[in-house]
Amino acid sequence: MSDLCGPCCRCFCSFTFTLGLTALFMWLSLRPSKPKCFLQQIYIPTLNQSLKLPLNTTLFFELKLENTNKDKGVYYDPVNVTFFDSPNRTHLIGNFTIPKFYQGHKKKAMKPGQINDTRLDRKAVLRAVSNGLAVFRVDISTSVRYKILAFATKRHRISVGAYVNISDQGTQVNYNPKKPIRLSSSVDKIGSSRFGKIGIFLIQFLVFGLIDLW
Repeated sequence: MSDLCGPCCRCFCSFTFTLGLTALFMWLSLRPSKPKCFLQQIYIPTLNQSLKLPLNTTLFFELKLENTNKDKGVYYDPVNVTFFDSPNRTHLIGNFTIPKFYQGHKKKAMKPGQINDTRLDRKAVLRAVSNGLAVFRVDISTSVRYKILAFATKRHRISVGAYVNISDQGTQVNYNPKKPIRLSSSVDKIGSSRFGKIGIFLIQFLVFGLIDLW
């Protein structure tokens, strides 16, 4: 009887290990990556020192939103964009909302917008520009759902931002359309707590399976 226990135990441990490994690969394949967000460009004509314009403080901008998932679409809720003409967010310029939309696998979306009659502190910004440059702040917030096969996940919150150095041309310093400004966050990845617990459980499952197999 005892002679049968050894092969049976090894077979069970091998099955357990294989099952755990399969579960781990499924978890890795189903885990979504949050979209990458960029400020493609910003332009404030009234700050362009080479132009003679009236005090029209309209702000033009364009965002680039990139779905990096190979097999998952993204449903975006309305994307709220907020600009400040101070790096510490003490002076709000204005807000703009991009309507909700869907983004396919590995797709990029360019979303332009403009804020008319902003509350730009033109004198303070021009003074900062004359001393070198002005530092703006842009923040975006939205919620997304991931389309996996025919199903959609629950909503995941995205809140990212960046500092933007503004030149005397009313654009970002050293503007290069091929190198947009990445909007980032110090918060962990979307759903990291839930997915992290699952990942830890699967890793422990595999480790104990290997120990038993040995």
